[in-house]
Amino acid sequence: MKKLTILLTLLVLSFAGHAKGPDHSQWENDIQAFEASDKANPAPANAVLFIGSSSIRMWSTLADDFSGYRVINRGFGGSDIDDSTAFADRILAPYHPVAIVMYAGDNDIQNGDTPEQVRDDFAAFVAKARQEQPGVPIAFISIKPSIARLSLLPNIERANTLIRQWAMTQKNVAFLDIAPAMVDAKGQPKPELFRDDGLHMTPAGYALWVAQVRPWLADHATAAEVKRQPNATTP
Repeated sequence: MKKLTILLTLLVLSFAGHAKGPDHSQWENDIQAFEASDKANPAPANAVLFIGSSSIRMWSTLADDFSGYRVINRGFGGSDIDDSTAFADRILAPYHPVAIVMYAGDNDIQNGDTPEQVRDDFAAFVAKARQEQPGVPIAFISIKPSIARLSLLPNIERANTLIRQWAMTQKNVAFLDIAPAMVDAKGQPKPELFRDDGLHMTPAGYALWVAQVRPWLADHATAAEVKRQPNATTP
């Protein structure tokens, strides 16, 4: 019986060692579209890179919200944090951004990742981003509390806590906590901040984000405060 238990354990470990990692290929068309856009209209130098999931992709007022900065929007809807890491060589490294702002994480939790995995994936993203640009300032916009994903709120709050704690141990990594401003006195997401889907935000929601991001940029991305050139946006 003991030999059988050992054999089964070895089989499980062997399977785990050969388990297939995340499939990032579903985003290939999005990444190729970014590359085509860069070829037709090269991304500006000394820019702030906004990267992550659909809340970045749908930030249509990004250039106006951060007037005085050159910005690049590289959000692709439905993506997890590790998707941005997987494609960093193609949608991050070529730009040499003066600062990076990431929003992602709620898809990760929706897809079954634990709060610890979300934190570790963000740490891996930071490490990847700094392979060619050591010390580049990076801000993580906290995972938003949304109406559509209210059941995930405990894990969202836990992930935010873990990311905040990790960021505090790092140099030039910031955790921008937008959650308190997005909930009412009972801790429920404010309906006026969300579109009909209960997940994506109205201009009022983005205004709260701008109020957190702009002061951070003022402290960490002064090199980007130049006359703004045409911005690279999501195709």
